[in-house]
Amino acid sequence: MNTKIVVFICAVGMASASIGPVPVATRVDPLPQYSFGYDVQDALTGDYKGHQEHRNGDLVTGSYSVVDPDGTRRIVDYAADSLNGFNAVVRREPLVAAKFIAPAPVAPVAPAPVFAPAPAPFVARAPVAAPLFAPAPAPYVARAPAPYVGPAPYVAPAPVLAPAPVYPAPIARAPLYAPAPAPLYPPRLTSPYYW
Repeated sequence: MNTKIVVFICAVGMASASIGPVPVATRVDPLPQYSFGYDVQDALTGDYKGHQEHRNGDLVTGSYSVVDPDGTRRIVDYAADSLNGFNAVVRREPLVAAKFIAPAPVAPVAPAPVFAPAPAPFVARAPVAAPLFAPAPAPYVARAPAPYVGPAPYVAPAPVLAPAPVYPAPIARAPLYAPAPAPLYPPRLTSPYYW
C-alpha cells in the first residue's frame, strides 16, 4: 500500500513540475489612436441618441447625446487623460420646436332660409254614438249532487314466506407452485488453439 502512495505522489509531482509558465510576448502600442461614432434616429420608437469618441495617446475626448422624455436634448462632452482624470460637462438644449402656423380665420356664414310647408289644417272627427244594446246574461243551470260512495273494505295481505338462508361453502384451493428454474452452467472455455 505504501508503494502505491509513493508512486501516486511521484506521478503528481512530475505532472505539476513538467509544465511551467511560458512567457508570452505582448506588443504594446506606445501611441494608441482610434476614432468612432454612431447616431440613432428612430422616429418609430422615439429613440434619438449619438456618440463620438477620439483617442490620441493617453488623451480621450468625446461626447454623447440623448433626447430626454421631457423633450430636451442632453449633451455630455468629456475628456480623460492621465494627468486630469475624467472630466465631463453636461448641458441641456431644447429641441427645435416646430413652428405653429395658426389657421386662417374663417368668417361665419349666415345659414340659408329653410322652406317649410304650411301645416295641414286640423279637422276633428264627428263623435260616434255608443251602441244602445247589451248582451243578455247566460241562464243559470243548477247541477245535481253526486251520490255518496263509502270506502272500500280492508283486505289484509297474504303472509310472505321467506326461504331458508343459504350459506356459501368454503372453497379449498390448492397452492400454486412455480417450476424450479433450470440450472445455468457457465460456458466451457476451450483453448483457441484447438478449434
